[in-house]
Amino acid sequence: MGYRIADLFAGAGGMTLGFTDERFGGGFVPVFGLDNDAAAVRTHRANFDGQSMCANIEEWIAQGDVPAVDVVVGGPPCQGFSLLNKSRTGDQRRALWEPYLETVKASGAKVFVMENVAELFRSPELSAIRAKADELGFSTVAGVLNTANFGAPQTRKRTIVIGWNRSEIPFGVELPEPTHIEPSLRGSSNLPVWRTVRDAIGDLPAEPIGIDFGFDGPLNLHFGRTPTEKSQKRYRAVPEGGNRFDLYRNAPELTPDCWVRKTSGGTDLFGRLWWDRPSVTIRTEFFKPEKGRYLHPVEHRPITHREAARLMGFPDDFEFVGSKVEVARQIGNAVPPPFAGAISKTVRQALDRAGLSLNVKKTKAA
Repeated sequence: MGYRIADLFAGAGGMTLGFTDERFGGGFVPVFGLDNDAAAVRTHRANFDGQSMCANIEEWIAQGDVPAVDVVVGGPPCQGFSLLNKSRTGDQRRALWEPYLETVKASGAKVFVMENVAELFRSPELSAIRAKADELGFSTVAGVLNTANFGAPQTRKRTIVIGWNRSEIPFGVELPEPTHIEPSLRGSSNLPVWRTVRDAIGDLPAEPIGIDFGFDGPLNLHFGRTPTEKSQKRYRAVPEGGNRFDLYRNAPELTPDCWVRKTSGGTDLFGRLWWDRPSVTIRTEFFKPEKGRYLHPVEHRPITHREAARLMGFPDDFEFVGSKVEVARQIGNAVPPPFAGAISKTVRQALDRAGLSLNVKKTKAA
């Protein structure tokens, strides 16, 4: 029993997990998940009750088969938004937050939660989103939150927008309060400090297994790559917390010419994680050190899929479906479940306070 939730642009279901699993938040029943990534939809279907659909949101909503739910969550990509194109110049496509909000209205949801990149917060697009929500009868609150402040072992900053139907919840919904604090603030609060890389992956075997999706528990997804001898020498030239600049200092003959010429910026490229800090943002190509700070703190290799999943806050019993590239994409695109769980608690408190509790039986999709 609980509040009904639909997850749009759901990916593997990090947001769904945070809202429905009592280890993170709980109190919500998964009714519907939508994404256009077929592998991600298979993962969502493998882990959650309700319906998981692979479809384009524009085509889906045109069919008019929107389920009745209490809460809609999800991260619609702002297609024309980027640091280089804040005004969406030359982009005539309809922003995908528009059908997202249409779904919110059609579903009868009392609350919606929208998640996106941190840069969205200061963009004109956020103003448009909030104006449209207001037109539909929803008040909103927005802010940039760091997932490390909510129990995820990763410093991932995201814009969160929470909207609530004013006629249903007249007093509003607040952004969640941090559950963890930065170590430098130790002593100023009773909250625990940020979870670290060591906390998340320190118990995993140093040596990855072969590529095999058949293992159970933590060994599942704990597979490595087969780096060349040159790559292995590069890994050994980078100390814990180091990066491409250390590679150049310690082994200039192994440093790509493009990195030699670029003497500033890119401090995470070919970087090692620190044991006693949270991870940097995990992205979809975390298995490629040249893409960011993805080398293991002390082992001479990139982090494994299992390590990346843990750094996102996924439990070992969460089942990922797909090829290694598809699973990596699902991990890197996910909302960290501990972060989603913190949001779910503030949403649930508002729904409870408004007396909107519903009795809903879980049903498994056929």
